[in-house]
Amino acid sequence: GEVAQLLSVLQSIGGDPSPVVLLHPDGPMGTARAGMLLAELSPALNARAEALRRDLDNVKMLRRLQTDAAGRLQEGLAEVQGARTTLNQAMANRTELPKRFTEDPVRTAILIASSETLEGFASGLSEIATEEIEPAPVNLDGKVGDLALPVQGLVLRGANEPDAAGVSRPGIILATRPRAIVTTPAAATIRYVGPLLDLGNVVILEPQVDTLFVLAGLDVVYGEAGQVIAGGTPIGLMGAPQGGAPGALSTLSDGTGTDRSETLYIEVRQNNIPQDPQDWFRTDKDE
Repeated sequence: GEVAQLLSVLQSIGGDPSPVVLLHPDGPMGTARAGMLLAELSPALNARAEALRRDLDNVKMLRRLQTDAAGRLQEGLAEVQGARTTLNQAMANRTELPKRFTEDPVRTAILIASSETLEGFASGLSEIATEEIEPAPVNLDGKVGDLALPVQGLVLRGANEPDAAGVSRPGIILATRPRAIVTTPAAATIRYVGPLLDLGNVVILEPQVDTLFVLAGLDVVYGEAGQVIAGGTPIGLMGAPQGGAPGALSTLSDGTGTDRSETLYIEVRQNNIPQDPQDWFRTDKDE
C-alpha cells in the first residue's frame, strides 16, 4: 500500500513537465522547507527502492527456478513412462525362468467356465497342469506374519468385513496408488495369471505346498502359469484413473493416503481354506 501511494505521487509529479509543480504554495521559504524534507527522505526512499529491487531480483530467480523445476519434472515423468514401457516389455518377454509345469489352455478354459467361486477354481488348479515336476522345496516357516505386502498400500477393508452392498470376502482390500508395482511376497510358483470371475486380472501364487496367495484387481499382469519366481519379482501393475498423469509409476509410501485410488484384493488359502491375510502379512503400518 505504501509503495502504491508513493508511485501515485511520483506519477502525478512526472505527468507535468512544468517545474512549477515543485514550488511550494507558501513561497520560497515553504519550497526550501520542502526541499529539506525531500533531502531527508531521499536516503530512506533509496533504501526502500533498493530493497524492492532485490526482492524483484529474487522473484525473477524463483520464477526461473520454478520453470526449470517444471521442465525437469516433465523430463522425469517421460523417463518414468519409458521405464514403465521397458518394464512391461521385459516382463512380457521373460523366458529364462524355471517352470514346474506347463499350463493346458483347454483345461484352463474349461475350469474357468465351470467355476462359480474362487474356492471352486482353486480346488481345480491341479487339473490345468501338465508335465508337472516335483514341487520346489520352498516353505514359509518363520515368515508367516512377517511377509511384506505385495504392494504398498493401506488396508481399506479387513477379512470378512462387509462392503457398502453388504458383500463380504475372506480376503483384505488394499488401497494403493495408481500404477503401483505389485511384487510377489516370497518365492513362489505362478499357478494362474489372467482374468477370473468378477475379480478382474488375477495372479495366484503358490509359495509352498497347499498354500495359495490370490492377488486380484491388477491392471497389467506378468508371467505364465508354471513359472517359479523369486521373492520381490514384479508380477503386475495397478491401474490408473482416467486422465491420470502419464508415467506416474509409484513405489513410494509418503503422503496421507488420499491419492490411493486403486484397490488390490488379497486372499490367502491354505488347504483351500481361507486364512486371514493380516495374520500372514505386515499390515500394522502404512507400507
